[in-house]
Amino acid sequence: MRQHGHVTLPIAMEEAHAGFSTHLRDERGRGPNTVRAYLGDVADLLAFAADQGAEQLADLSLAELRAWLAGMERRGAARSTIARRVAAARCFTAWAMRQGLIDRDPAARLGAPAARRGIPDVLRPGQVDELMDVASVRADDAEPVHQRDVAMLELLYATGMRVSELAGLDCSDLDWSRNTARVLGKGGRERTVPFGIPAGRVLGTWLEVGRPALVGPRSADALFLGARGGRVDPRVVRRAVHTLLRHVPDAPDVGPHGLRHSMATHLLEGGADLRSVQEVLGHASLGTTQIYTHVSIERLRSSYERAHPRA
Repeated sequence: MRQHGHVTLPIAMEEAHAGFSTHLRDERGRGPNTVRAYLGDVADLLAFAADQGAEQLADLSLAELRAWLAGMERRGAARSTIARRVAAARCFTAWAMRQGLIDRDPAARLGAPAARRGIPDVLRPGQVDELMDVASVRADDAEPVHQRDVAMLELLYATGMRVSELAGLDCSDLDWSRNTARVLGKGGRERTVPFGIPAGRVLGTWLEVGRPALVGPRSADALFLGARGGRVDPRVVRRAVHTLLRHVPDAPDVGPHGLRHSMATHLLEGGADLRSVQEVLGHASLGTTQIYTHVSIERLRSSYERAHPRA
């Protein structure tokens, strides 16, 4: 038996958790963040069940699953967190049933609360320009990491890619004849995204001047490198964006994902169609992309109320 939190899991549950881990990593091709979250959620569920006296997976019931979720609600868990935990529980029990570990799926009828989608903070186009100016001034000092940071910043905004996607890029993923990047997204889905002249210019400087100064035995073909020559860590990317944003007056501290939100919003405001934005962002569902239409409408409403004499 092993300890999960303050509860010791029975052997059967521990083995099921380990098997589910292998399933997520090797068979479903889930990203590391999803795997980590799902495994944590399932461990919490099993610990709750064990604390209630369950010794086998077969002891799990719909009532017990609902009690587990109700406890989270009482503790003030966000709807999005509860929805993810429902998804993790459903995935786990469906897998367990396919494996013959249980003969019925207790989570098949488990309902998830509808997640409230807030309107994400985005930068105004002028704030993006200020941000790029700040980054360019830092890069002028010829420090390799500063040249890297401005290249990462430009590419994040130009393409709307996620931090993990940016960190995973190789030099060979860039197609200079078309100014595009090949991106490996969630679920192993590959897409091609364009980038503009400003991003291409700073990327060229990084590859010609900055990157060679950091290259080491662990660099391989990684596009962006850390200070020690290995592939850049996503945490380094986030830290760089937050640091640069602090120099832009009144700009929300949106981080890298906020650059993704901003890029999508600016595309729609500039006349791009929703399907094209979906393709660039790598969303599996058009419904996910539609949040940006709400952003544009809210900004339009705000401008209207400030400017129209009879608003």
